[in-house]
Amino acid sequence: MRAVHAFDVLGDPVRRRILELLASGEQASGDIGAVIQDEFGISQPAVSQHLKVLRESGFASVRAEGTRRLYAVDAAPLREVDAWLERFRGFWEQRLDALGTELARGKRERRLGREANEDE
Repeated sequence: MRAVHAFDVLGDPVRRRILELLASGEQASGDIGAVIQDEFGISQPAVSQHLKVLRESGFASVRAEGTRRLYAVDAAPLREVDAWLERFRGFWEQRLDALGTELARGKRERRLGREANEDE
């Protein structure tokens, strides 16, 4: 899958939310539909279309269990997205590391300030 196509699929908030639901494990289409209909106010056929896009793009798999359809995340396209993003991580990781250092420094200074006030 091309990374750009993956971002087209992931660009939709409904599909991202479906993937979030599936991240906790396999889910029945009816359960997914109920949550998505409640949160986004869209019809069951619209939810089914989003599930179809996720299935056809490889982000989700489906299996039948009796009359139910159970959906699960397929991690392969997500790994491709992650690999594409890897080249950009250097832009923010250094800044996040610096932020972490500053937060730790601030906590340390507040703790030392409280200890100094207690000693007085």
